[in-house]
Amino acid sequence: MGVVLPVLFALLAAFSNALATVLQRRAALSVPQSQGFRPGLVVDLLRQPVWIAGMLAVVVAGVGQAVALATGPLSLVQPLFVLELPLALLLASLMTHRRLPRAMWLAVGSVVVGLGIALASAAPDGGEAEVALDRWLPALAACAGAAVLLAAAGLRRPVGKARAGCLGAATAVCYALTAALMKDSMRVLDTEGVTGFLTTWQTYAFAAAGVGAVLLLEHAMQGGPLVASQPALTLGDAAVSLLLGVALYQEDVRGGWWVVPQLLGVALIVVGVLTLARRGTDLRTGQ
Repeated sequence: MGVVLPVLFALLAAFSNALATVLQRRAALSVPQSQGFRPGLVVDLLRQPVWIAGMLAVVVAGVGQAVALATGPLSLVQPLFVLELPLALLLASLMTHRRLPRAMWLAVGSVVVGLGIALASAAPDGGEAEVALDRWLPALAACAGAAVLLAAAGLRRPVGKARAGCLGAATAVCYALTAALMKDSMRVLDTEGVTGFLTTWQTYAFAAAGVGAVLLLEHAMQGGPLVASQPALTLGDAAVSLLLGVALYQEDVRGGWWVVPQLLGVALIVVGVLTLARRGTDLRTGQ
């Protein structure tokens, strides 16, 4: 039961995020594009009911993710969010009444099987409940620096693959950092109650990182094709989360010969994600 609960809530969060992505993508394409970072983009999106519905789905996903992180290791929970892409495509195919071709079904299978192989062979477990400040400081600096550099590089590029890829990668870093901070704040909520939760710095840090991730996501969606932004977001979130789980929470993953099936699983995931992102643009946009 120790693994089942976080997995179930992570899957619920992944489904809700997939639904949110489909709805937010439609909304992002219905407002004027911006060449630079424009916080006012959210004001335009607030006038779109479909975007508001997407944000409600984000809230549901956040609750599911919080429960999953409170009950399971970061390096187990966050990689499950790789399933957002195939789930988003399946939802989009239902909304647009289009059938997925065989190649995309095979890609979905590749992601699911690859994720199963990678997680089963890595068997992420253990870890420390509390993260000391001296481990948080370098992690915060590294993630903030990487996100700023990637966002700046993307915003200097014209609309296209390079812009979307950089912004998608910056979003991934922010999402992974948000999850790591959320996990620590859930620990405070469990041990110190609501008062502790509302007075700890991790709560406000994960809220700030989450807002930054949402803003970057909207610009990534407008910045270029999904074939560039989605793999960077999907794979980057899983990779950075795994690193943060090991570095911050001291979570254990199997080494030795287990690395071979782990690499096989990762290869299947990468192939599946790239195929889905390349062939799924029409379904995701509904155009």
